[in-house]
Amino acid sequence: MKALPHVVFVVPPHVHLLDLTGPVQVFYEAATYDKPYPLTYCSYQSTASSSAGLGLGPLLPFADVHLQADDFLFVPGLEMDYLRSAEFRREAATFFTWLREQQVRGVRICSICTGAFVLAEAGLLDGRKCTTHWRRLAELQARYPRLITQPNTLFVHDGGLYTSAGVTAGIDLALYLLEELHGPLFATKVARELVVYTRRGAGHSQQSIYLDYRNHLNSAVHQVQDWLAENLAAGATLATLAELVHMTPRTLTRTFRKATGISVNEYTTALRRELAETLRHDPALTLEAIAARCGFQSVRQLQRISPKPTRSTPVLLSTSSVL
Repeated sequence: MKALPHVVFVVPPHVHLLDLTGPVQVFYEAATYDKPYPLTYCSYQSTASSSAGLGLGPLLPFADVHLQADDFLFVPGLEMDYLRSAEFRREAATFFTWLREQQVRGVRICSICTGAFVLAEAGLLDGRKCTTHWRRLAELQARYPRLITQPNTLFVHDGGLYTSAGVTAGIDLALYLLEELHGPLFATKVARELVVYTRRGAGHSQQSIYLDYRNHLNSAVHQVQDWLAENLAAGATLATLAELVHMTPRTLTRTFRKATGISVNEYTTALRRELAETLRHDPALTLEAIAARCGFQSVRQLQRISPKPTRSTPVLLSTSSVL
């Protein structure tokens, strides 16, 4: 049996805990299904303190870690104040050289969130497509103009380099790597072990329809949005939704658009599109099953939402039909 790749996690000062522990847990849980990945933790300091103040250490010096081609090296995100400091460049100078050596050796290098700044400072991302947390994307591009930032995506693979967006996107990236190595069924099993039932692919946006269109204060519209998100398969009519919040269908239509900027139909379509994109990563589900979970009566209706329709042409238009 071919040996599993070695997975090494860099633990820098001021590390964001979930950026580190999310991918760690994914590879750790792989052992549940007979894939016990060897995990190692190293740093360019003997100890580190997380951004939340939790002390970590003692840590193996990075120079004592010996990786081979196709092993994995993860660089999690860390505090921006530190990344902007002269202290960071001074303390990590020899680490940058070591990172470049790992890339030449064929090690697969992955960054989570602001870990992309570490890869960029080492020169690994020059001429490469990459991403980071949406809030830091413009700064990454401005500080390192030779790289090519990719907005509104969860993770990017360019050559042997993987960069991902913030926080939980590190879990998505790690699951994606397991899928590349062992297939979608294995990755789905690990996701379920982690109780991650909405595994996302690279094509998913960093924004989410479950959060979009919610920056209003209308409690009735929030109630309708919550109900739709939880009951897509039910196929409610506009009249049913209006009754839920004690409005007439006409009043709900007007109120919903005023609060969100889009219609109930458009919002429902966006929810279905998001759910379909998530469910397609589950190899156990047929197109018919996905269509039913999304509230469609046929696969043809499901296929109508890909490619994405414009807001001016929502999938379902009748206010009296099933939404």
